[in-house]
Amino acid sequence: MQAALTEAGYFEEGQLVAVLTAEPIGRPLDYRAPEGGCALGAYVEVPLGPRKVMGVVWGAGEGGYDLAKVRRVIRVLDVAPMREEMQQFLVRAGDYTLTPLPLMLRLATRAPGLADAPGSRKIYRLGTAAPSRMTEARGKVIEVLRAYGGVGFYLTELAKLAGVTPQVVKGMVASGAVDEIDQPRDLPFPPLDANRPGKELSEDQSNAAAQLRTALLTGAYGTTLLKGVTGSGKTEVYLEAVADCLRQGRQALVLLPEIALTAEFLDRVEARFGARPGEWHSGASMSERRRLWRMCGEGGVQLVVGARSALFLPFRDLGLIVIDEEHDTSYKQEEGVMYSARDMAVLRASFASAQVVLASATPSLETWVNAEAGKYQRINLAARFGASELPEMAAIDMRAEQLQPNNWISPSLASEVRARLAEGEQSMLFLNRRGYAPTTVCRACGHQIGCDHCDARMVEHRFLKRLVCHQCGESKPVPDVCPECKAEGKLAPIGPGVERLAEEVSERFPDAKMAVLSSDLFSSARALKEAIHNIAAGGADIIIGTQIVAKGHNFPLLTLVGVIDADLGLMGSDMRAAERTFQLMRQVAGRAGRAERPGRALLQTHQPEHPVIRAILSGNEEDFWRAEAEGRRAEGVPPFGKMAGLILSGPEPKPLFDLGETLARSAGPLRAINAEVYGPAPAPIARVRGKHRVRMLIKAPKGAALQPAIKAWLAPLKIPNSIRIAVDIDPQSFW
Repeated sequence: MQAALTEAGYFEEGQLVAVLTAEPIGRPLDYRAPEGGCALGAYVEVPLGPRKVMGVVWGAGEGGYDLAKVRRVIRVLDVAPMREEMQQFLVRAGDYTLTPLPLMLRLATRAPGLADAPGSRKIYRLGTAAPSRMTEARGKVIEVLRAYGGVGFYLTELAKLAGVTPQVVKGMVASGAVDEIDQPRDLPFPPLDANRPGKELSEDQSNAAAQLRTALLTGAYGTTLLKGVTGSGKTEVYLEAVADCLRQGRQALVLLPEIALTAEFLDRVEARFGARPGEWHSGASMSERRRLWRMCGEGGVQLVVGARSALFLPFRDLGLIVIDEEHDTSYKQEEGVMYSARDMAVLRASFASAQVVLASATPSLETWVNAEAGKYQRINLAARFGASELPEMAAIDMRAEQLQPNNWISPSLASEVRARLAEGEQSMLFLNRRGYAPTTVCRACGHQIGCDHCDARMVEHRFLKRLVCHQCGESKPVPDVCPECKAEGKLAPIGPGVERLAEEVSERFPDAKMAVLSSDLFSSARALKEAIHNIAAGGADIIIGTQIVAKGHNFPLLTLVGVIDADLGLMGSDMRAAERTFQLMRQVAGRAGRAERPGRALLQTHQPEHPVIRAILSGNEEDFWRAEAEGRRAEGVPPFGKMAGLILSGPEPKPLFDLGETLARSAGPLRAINAEVYGPAPAPIARVRGKHRVRMLIKAPKGAALQPAIKAWLAPLKIPNSIRIAVDIDPQSFW
């Protein structure tokens, strides 16, 4: 009887049910169904020792022990049950990434207050009156509320963001400076009008949209590479696919690589569909995240725009996933559960019978190879939309330039910038280094100032007047004396960051209006959005930026892009160095000439004959991908082989190397699948946040059962409590 009821998806009161929680137990536990019973996939509250925790009814209980000890489910939460396809996705994703199922469940329940009952809750927004008395604390509250626009916050959340006590916020309510509102929890999102006319499409765009529409009409899984040069209108094409998906009554998800892109994209969605979609990223408030999570399961939101973790939202009927800038490395989660959002999107879509659109001007080699092999469909947009044309590209051979000491802009590039200033046009100088200088060295003893907790140099941030570790975030004031030899006045910055480049621009172009775009210089996504809007309106003559400027921004007056150090990404032995340099340079160059005025991109390089630099300048992208693919095929590395990284971390290095040597000697399960094991070796940054790090690398043939072999390899290990092992399937970086 129990099995039959289970197959029907419902458990009667008292039946044994298996409940999976996000606690580190490793498996579901048996409970008795509560009064009134519960559905398969129901979110429930259960007792676990002395605590109450949230879990999901994963299936029928196993039994086989003293049933008198089985405790009862406390209650069923008032949210839509987890769908079977979501359970399957979490299981498969966990198996692929070698992540315990409770950790996968934690990814899928990362929303605040899910166990709270429906009703209303007080939220706090910016009021119309000024505070009766302005203080520093009250000013911080107002700054946060203005930065996030009309978003409402919970009391504790607002106080934490502003760095004040809740009493400060309460005091501002009394004066009318902050409004306290009883807001019903979890209202549906405003409907989007899929039939609202979009922008007029070119013939190429219309054909591309029609191909995506045909794929969506099948109601089956499929993946398409939408490859288009920068400025070709890929966004308008996939928004047409979103409209088609919504007309079918299904939900759509658009993933973006950076929060900085979200605000501008939301404006485009609102213009296209007449209302704003749901947002899911770290900049969204707790109340909005809770609302969105619940509305995904109930069908109360049609379109979600978010960061990579939005992939784990409980959609009721997901019909389309768009990965914008699919090549971007930020889609790979590097800590905790290590997963690629691009790859997991394809997996999730296969369970949901959904379509995936991978959009990029410079796709990842993995995606390019899948399209070449016919595994993915491919749509090309070869021309820019409207009157704009692709920029002319050229190299500046730095070996022939006469640079003054502590100057980084060559005379040739400076001349081009002056010409743009004379024409009232904008120039962009790109350098992918945050801060003022990457290294601070003592000229007396040669000591380089490093982080106290990491084996990394500290980066001077002159705007902040501090040294900052880009690994752990630790910061400290710039010292007056060398911490090693105590010499005074001998510390000197070595190399340029964007802040140092800005200093040079101020000296060489004193009459030019300048803007610096770097992620560490903006307190919120809203502040960055305002800066970008100001630049687009002509508020700057010269834009200096890191890779944040390479993605998605449209500056109509920008006609010159100068890459300060095109060789920077070609250093080191990373197998993806050439690919990433090619992608970044092409993306940055694509910012120029996106309106009627023609653009030019100049790359400062000491290696103009380097194959990657030549490929960037020639525009022969397909030749570049073919050459990269052949090189990877010859080496047997992804996408023509499999790789996994093993990161051992702990307070002391010797136990890590000892464990690594033990693993290297006992790699029988890996050798059985013809895998090779490299290491142990110190990680390139061997200490982070006080923990030493040792790496091992596994390379296996493409068809090998790598994950089961790794599980068998690690299973007999007795790992000391002080050591942590992390497995990274398909590593994207080796830091």
